Amino acid sequence: MSFDAAFDRKAFRLQGLVDSVEYGKNYCTDGNLSYFDVIFPGRHIRNVYDKRDTHNVESINADLRHYISGLARRSRCFYRKLETLQAVLNVFAEAYNAFGVAKMKFRQNRDLNARELPFSVLDYV
Repeated sequence: MSFDAAFDRKAFRLQGLVDSVEYGKNYCTDGNLSYFDVIFPGRHIRNVYDKRDTHNVESINADLRHYISGLARRSRCFYRKLETLQAVLNVFAEAYNAFGVAKMKFRQNRDLNARELPFSVLDYV
């Protein structure tokens, strides 16, 4: 997993993210024009009209806005320094990944459709 916090979505920054993660067969993005200048090692699928292929990423973005008040839309909370936001995102990413691993292990011997978990992502922060 890789992430970056910045004030822009320039192609060189996006290229750095693409280069820092494992090779993927498909790369699904939204309609932002910055992606035209990025070289993807796999097939680039640009979803301009729907979120069909970017559903998982949009779900994680919703979790970020839910758990980190500075990322909530129309919020009075905001980070004065980019370094602070990067630190908060780093802590959240570690907790979110640990939560995902625990969730996967918990569901191994149970019904995969069960939604109830005895823990949440906040238990890993």
